[in-house]
Amino acid sequence: MASRKASTQDDLRRHNRARLLRRLHESGAATRSELVAFTGLNRSTVGVLVSELAETGLVSEVPGSAGQVGRPSLVVQPTPQSAVVIAFDVRVDRTVVALVGIGGEELWRREQEHDRATFTPQWAVHDMIGLMREALSHAPSHAAWVGVGVAVPGIVEHVDSVVRLAPNLGWRDVPLGQLVRDAILDEFGFCPPGHIGNDADLGALSEHVRGVGTHHRNLVFLSGEVGIGGGVIIDGRALLGAGGYGGEVGHMVVNPAGKLCRCGAHGCWETEIGRDAIVVAAGLSPEDHDVSDVVNAAAHGDVTAAEAIHQAGEWLGIGIANLVNILNPEVIVLGGHLRLLLPMVGGTVHRRLEYAMTAPRDQVRVEVPALGGDSSLLGAAEAAFEGLLEDPITVLENSVHAAAS
Repeated sequence: MASRKASTQDDLRRHNRARLLRRLHESGAATRSELVAFTGLNRSTVGVLVSELAETGLVSEVPGSAGQVGRPSLVVQPTPQSAVVIAFDVRVDRTVVALVGIGGEELWRREQEHDRATFTPQWAVHDMIGLMREALSHAPSHAAWVGVGVAVPGIVEHVDSVVRLAPNLGWRDVPLGQLVRDAILDEFGFCPPGHIGNDADLGALSEHVRGVGTHHRNLVFLSGEVGIGGGVIIDGRALLGAGGYGGEVGHMVVNPAGKLCRCGAHGCWETEIGRDAIVVAAGLSPEDHDVSDVVNAAAHGDVTAAEAIHQAGEWLGIGIANLVNILNPEVIVLGGHLRLLLPMVGGTVHRRLEYAMTAPRDQVRVEVPALGGDSSLLGAAEAAFEGLLEDPITVLENSVHAAAS
């Protein structure tokens, strides 16, 4: 009985410690009084938990703002240089990597272009290992390397991290999680916890935690690269589906008489508002141009480019109206190239939103990401921190110094 009680107390302590660290990681510095109010624990218990986290180096206490009566309260804040993850956003034409510290601070970032036609899974992993070496060379000397996160523009099985289909990369049934783990072990002799996820799901996560959806529990994130992906947060939780395949809104058929999609269907949403679709409609080559070129051409009076953007806006609004009816979100975030379109097609999108039912339409707003083009990248970082946030002491004990890797 005594052993069971001690175990329960240890579990409760671990839970409260993790909850406190997550609060600091996601929402930033707080006074002990604020942490007491947040956790509902008494002040002495919060003091013990803060001290334990401070001993690990994950948090520190600094004097609060002056100008108040009495001695300023100490402020507890995460220490970004204490624990880091490496995050990747694998895009169709480039790989973006970032070294991110606890608290969400981006310590280093780089983009590396690749040839879309020859970018095999093996080549992707090879690139990632090289970029990991570079990222670790920029890590603080005593930082613990606690995770790796990878965002992929495809359907990812959330149990075994197999990329079932990434049509715009030409990948099918790729055991990417295993490939990455094996390569890291071979290169560094150690592999921290990892997460492979759909880019839109991870974009939704970061915008929910740190972006325009911070104060909302219902959000849809649309990733716009070559194709269109969707990440959905409902009641504060990711909507993944039975196998992790939920949210593939880019393959929602909006125009049955439309073009053949890479997935094999006709008239998918991404055949109307995907990057290649917009570039081709503007009379440009998708190998040499992207949506920013179309936007610039339209801004300088190119009639064909302007019409391509207008038509994309029509289809964007129609698809969004469907999502509003089905999911009743508070905010829809347009990522990737879609965020470039919104300033030019906002009026069209809102007119097409008239197709949605009045009640859910009145509750939604359409926004660009607060995190710019890095929503998926920073979502991969958030996923990579998950192990540390759930059990900081254990993960730190099993980690290695990043600079020594």
